[in-house]
Amino acid sequence: MATMPRGRIVGTGSAAPKKILSNADLEEIVDTNDEWIVRRSGIQERRISSKDRNETTTDLATQASRNALDMAGISPDKLDMIVAGTVTPDRQFPSAACMVQESLDAGNAAAFDVSAGCSGFLYALSMAHNAIQCGTCKTALVMGVERLSTILNWEDRGTCVLLGDGAGAVVLTAEKGDNGILSTHLRSDGSLGNLLYSSEGKSSLPEILDCVEQKSFYLEMEGNRLFKRAINCLTSIAREALAHNAMCEADIDNMIPHQANLRIIQATAKNLKISMDKVYTNIHRYGNTSSASIPLAMDEANRGGHLETGANILLVSFGAGLTWGASLLKWTM
Repeated sequence: MATMPRGRIVGTGSAAPKKILSNADLEEIVDTNDEWIVRRSGIQERRISSKDRNETTTDLATQASRNALDMAGISPDKLDMIVAGTVTPDRQFPSAACMVQESLDAGNAAAFDVSAGCSGFLYALSMAHNAIQCGTCKTALVMGVERLSTILNWEDRGTCVLLGDGAGAVVLTAEKGDNGILSTHLRSDGSLGNLLYSSEGKSSLPEILDCVEQKSFYLEMEGNRLFKRAINCLTSIAREALAHNAMCEADIDNMIPHQANLRIIQATAKNLKISMDKVYTNIHRYGNTSSASIPLAMDEANRGGHLETGANILLVSFGAGLTWGASLLKWTM
């Protein structure tokens, strides 16, 4: 019986706005301080997009995608599918993926968005991988991109200190054999959607952030309950992925988690008995960039030489919905 092809990552890319908002800057905006933010989240700074620069959702996603395509050596017209994970597209419609498609001149691709909160990239990756396994797609571009600065309540210190903007992308190609995406696993629980959701309205914008283009809604979060749920869900979905592939925790060479909170990452790694030396984090420089965080971190880890050929890589994420997911990869770049 013919073996189904797997999606293999052959290129990674990322992009981030130029403006850096430090914890010291936030001390001028809300009642907080650097020590409190670092202790609670591990974040030291984050990037904020500007309406005065080419830093829209489409711009950031296009830049990350071009970087991934360049690394892969693949022309945009060879793409069969473009999938974007995002909750902050430039427009309600057309989709961010279609707007990136136009920017790339990738006219042969089917393009659509996936809305799964911070799990958006893993949901999008699963969609593209499934299409490759079904034989309806040979080459796919998968993106995670967010401008969370546009949906923040800058008067709420519990959320505005955590989030930032950015984009990441990967190129997948169909390949027979044991390399590439081994499996993806997705879960959701809509009954807990009230832990992280959007509310209509805008907050007052501090002068230091007059560059931000605000949308007509902002983010609400119940942090304490979300924190505990995230650790449990990330641990369970990671174990599910390992069991599905007849692996144990010791088989994992690298873990690239959603960069939500350093304490969540550390607790999940501890539960899985994975040393933090194997866990790639960049939350201290970017904050939580939602669906962009995993592909952005993956690109940095890849370009920094942290991912070796043959490595077993675990991706895990948790976000609004509630949604969570995991993917196991055999790295071959």
